[in-house]
Amino acid sequence: MAPALQLGTSWRRRAHLIIDHGAGDDLSARLVHAGLVALIIVNVTALVLESVPGLAAYGPVFVAIEWVSVVVFTIEYAVRLWTAPEHLRYRGLGAWQARRLYLVSPGALVDLLATIPLYTALFGMGEFKILLLFRLARFFKLGRYSPGMASLAAALAAERKALFACFVILVGAMLVSATLMHFAEAEVQPDKFGTIPDAMWWAIVTLTTVGYGDAFPVSPLGKVLASLTAVMGLVMLALPVGIIATAFAQEIHRREFVVTWSMIARVPLFSGLTAAEIAEVMRVLRAQSVRGGAVILRPDEPAQALYFVASGEVELRRETACEKLDEGSHFGELPVDQPAAQTRLDARATVPSKLLVLDPIDFRALTARHPELAAHLRGLGGR
Repeated sequence: MAPALQLGTSWRRRAHLIIDHGAGDDLSARLVHAGLVALIIVNVTALVLESVPGLAAYGPVFVAIEWVSVVVFTIEYAVRLWTAPEHLRYRGLGAWQARRLYLVSPGALVDLLATIPLYTALFGMGEFKILLLFRLARFFKLGRYSPGMASLAAALAAERKALFACFVILVGAMLVSATLMHFAEAEVQPDKFGTIPDAMWWAIVTLTTVGYGDAFPVSPLGKVLASLTAVMGLVMLALPVGIIATAFAQEIHRREFVVTWSMIARVPLFSGLTAAEIAEVMRVLRAQSVRGGAVILRPDEPAQALYFVASGEVELRRETACEKLDEGSHFGELPVDQPAAQTRLDARATVPSKLLVLDPIDFRALTARHPELAAHLRGLGGR
């Protein structure tokens, strides 16, 4: 590889580690992310305050915020597009193919919408109220910096059928309650329950436990129906909340399992294991955080464990080669049966990183508990 091209790739990797949370606890990554999150919050706050007539005198401040925001978001969009080939999702593809795929991803579309309002204003289209929605789309950029929000969105998508069923049940309960209340209260309060559509307003407010108090029954039968409707509303609220909470917890567990499982499955020693056997290996992994520049393995010491890079970057030096490993990679050595001639490596964290470590002692204890796993692995070697 030409020196200029190699330097460009190195800078691209570094930019990817900073802007896509790949650098673990790296100070530069934390500062960039904190700055972008703060700018998003300032934007949404300014959008809300612009609608207050008494703050019209601060118009130039709001315009300055908009200009700074668009410039920063445009730079962010360009950097993400440039570093797309380094993303784990597009790794192995050509640079331009990776960028084309990134352009149509949901995150890239939100980034593009965040830059549209000011550019349209430059072409004389800034008076369209719809552009306010584009500015409000910047709020959804926060999802990129919050793994919790991403997990919640995945949980909602996974349980969409169950949530839709809850919505159908809610609509059915509303129609039944509104119809019964119409029959019970139409003659007593024709202005509030004279028609079923009028009663539907009362039904949906009661079922959601909001209870504005602008419409309420006065007849004995109406009060009984209202009581039953209120109790039904508690059940209707608890059902989707329980579904979302369970799905959210499962999604977090699933995400952690899939990431760790994919790392372990790449190791030649474990490539032939079943999902259940890999899950057993995962239970004995030990988490380890290292600062940037820390020495993980010294060349004068044999590798005594197997290391997985959960986040960050590790530089691996051998006698004739130097290799940089990022998230999902592994290094080290794990004797299966008995200590053997072990490879000597020089491994250092180039940025603050998080590792998962599999020690030989824990591994031997695992194979002692599961003899079938030991029989499966016997005769195979580690990296």
